Amino acid sequence: MRVHADRSRCMAAGHCAVTVPGVFDHGDDGLVVVTDEKPGEDYLEEIELAVDLCPSRALSVTRDQHDSFAPPK
Repeated sequence: MRVHADRSRCMAAGHCAVTVPGVFDHGDDGLVVVTDEKPGEDYLEEIELAVDLCPSRALSVTRDQHDSFAPPK
């Protein structure tokens, strides 16, 4: 799993940093910063919630085919 944030879309609502503080934070400019681009499987549910809560749709998660929790092809 890899977490992405598009800082050009971020509106500094803060939902991500509150929902998953171990993965997201805010920089000095107030915009999202990904502090852990490849978090463990334990964070999946919270990260998906943060993605859903983001009002600017600045967050995304991708899974590669080697992730143990990725759906089979």
